[in-house]
Amino acid sequence: MTYTGDVTRGGAPAVRELTGLTVRKVSVGPMDNNAYLLICRADGTQVLIDAANDADTLLELIGPAGLSAVVTTHRHPDHTGALAQVVKATGAESIAGADDADAIPVVTRTVGDGDTIAVGDCTLEVIHVVGHTPGSIVLLHHDPGGTAHLWTGDSLFPGGVGNTRGDKTNFASLIGDVESKLFGRLGDDTWFYPGHGKDSTLGTERPHLPEWRERGW
Repeated sequence: MTYTGDVTRGGAPAVRELTGLTVRKVSVGPMDNNAYLLICRADGTQVLIDAANDADTLLELIGPAGLSAVVTTHRHPDHTGALAQVVKATGAESIAGADDADAIPVVTRTVGDGDTIAVGDCTLEVIHVVGHTPGSIVLLHHDPGGTAHLWTGDSLFPGGVGNTRGDKTNFASLIGDVESKLFGRLGDDTWFYPGHGKDSTLGTERPHLPEWRERGW
């Protein structure tokens, strides 16, 4: 089955097979948050990105294979609603950006720009992107098949960057980091998986960067 990234709350996961990772995407909670289970294809190690809501759904997704870690992309409550339950049930490490950690229910390890998180023999690089929240992080995986993959939380969506609630300083920081750390570094075929809604590629969104800057969101 071709991966589209389209999911609905209560529906089946969307599954994508990369060279080193299997990606399983589900929608949870009343705000249709995306949660992503990354599974190392070599040894079965599992890491969850954003235990946002619907703990039972997430625990069913994780299954009996267990969970190595939960990575929280940022501190907003709609991204952390099931975190404590999932960590308690699985014993997983809870990882978050250092500047958001104090506002997240349970954190056992903090990370910053350039740090790495292992998923078995695969690696996620932490990219600190400031603006949606002070400690927002994006996760980068270079697939051996040649394509880069980003999990962007609420920092980047199809059609624009995350909400900065009219704060011009936060918007300037966010659009600057997104342009330099993501678009300025990675190619057009880079696939990104946001915190809500559909996926996209940097190539699809790149032509619209001037428009985003002009409108201020």
